Amino acid sequence: MLALAAVLAGCGKTNMQRPEVHGEPSPATPPQHTILPGSSESSGIATGNTIRVGGEGPIQDAAAVATAIYPGLTPATRPQAVVIVGSTEWPAALAASALAGAPLRAPILYGSSSGLPAATSAALAALKPTGAQALGGAQVILVGPVAKPSGYSTMTVQATDPYALAGKLATIVQRLDGNHVGAAIVAGTGQPDALAMPAAGLAAESGAPILLVEPNAVPASTTAALEALGNPPIYAIGPAASISEADIATLESSGRTTRVGGGDLVQNAIKVAAFTNGTFGWGIQEPGHGLAFARASSPFDAPAAAPLSANADYAPLLLLPSGEAVPLPLKRYLKDIQPGYTSAPESQPVRGVYNRGWVIGDTTAVSLGVQVELDALLRSVPRQSAYPSPSVAP
Repeated sequence: MLALAAVLAGCGKTNMQRPEVHGEPSPATPPQHTILPGSSESSGIATGNTIRVGGEGPIQDAAAVATAIYPGLTPATRPQAVVIVGSTEWPAALAASALAGAPLRAPILYGSSSGLPAATSAALAALKPTGAQALGGAQVILVGPVAKPSGYSTMTVQATDPYALAGKLATIVQRLDGNHVGAAIVAGTGQPDALAMPAAGLAAESGAPILLVEPNAVPASTTAALEALGNPPIYAIGPAASISEADIATLESSGRTTRVGGGDLVQNAIKVAAFTNGTFGWGIQEPGHGLAFARASSPFDAPAAAPLSANADYAPLLLLPSGEAVPLPLKRYLKDIQPGYTSAPESQPVRGVYNRGWVIGDTTAVSLGVQVELDALLRSVPRQSAYPSPSVAP
């Protein structure tokens, strides 16, 4: 049965302006819960195994995710810095997702050169970033042509094209990681954007920077960035439609390159979630994980959801081609990793592991029926024997 919850920060419906009493919230005065600008009554719907975060679009979705991860009600729940990237700058947003990873773990918000949307302003005020000492105390990192919010210490990252911009962001990731980067992620800028969406969460989970290539060319700025990173192992996200074999061959000269993913947009996201190589990647082929679900036609939801991959249950992003149905490959994958229990004393539900789903966007993006179906595929179920063998190879 659905629980319609005005679920504190997780629903994106909380005004997290807290009363200040010596810098701490008063225990006698709980925070007031309201709907963030752009959110709707369909955000925050919870089932036994899912929670919906977001609102009417990626701007609201990013604000809801950010405040779910960082409620901002205590010093420990405030981020060091917040990233604000242009709401129409897809390659920049994708590359900026790496800043959601450790050690910065900065949430992603969206803005524009003309100002900040109401949901972004409200979230920024709620988050109260403390300032990243490794970045000169910057509280807000502006990526691309974004209006500077007043009252915050800011740093701006700009470049003449998205490939050079990704290189500059990679330099920041390298600096934050003590000038050592263990891997680099490469994503394509060709169509459809959905083939590159899983790179956002993988960068946040791994802390690896994202660099960009054209459909059939590796820009000189990308090659230079890889050299500056020390030519680390490269993970190219997506099938040949996104990153060509010629691109792979060129990348090999800059570091050992492994293609991760393949197939259509649904299969590609599943393969990224299932992939592992040593300590790199999720390798999710068994139950006991968080998972995020977004509509493939909303690419900006990938950077928005990236903080979910670097905090809490470290959820990879899985894609829905339509908000009205769960595709068969995704059903099969979720059944492969569905928690189960038997009648054996050591296998009772109370001793088991569980899956949890984050549904990104309101019910116009992903229907309530799909959320309920996902809930059923995530819940722990009785089994006669051990879990089935995964059908998805890494």
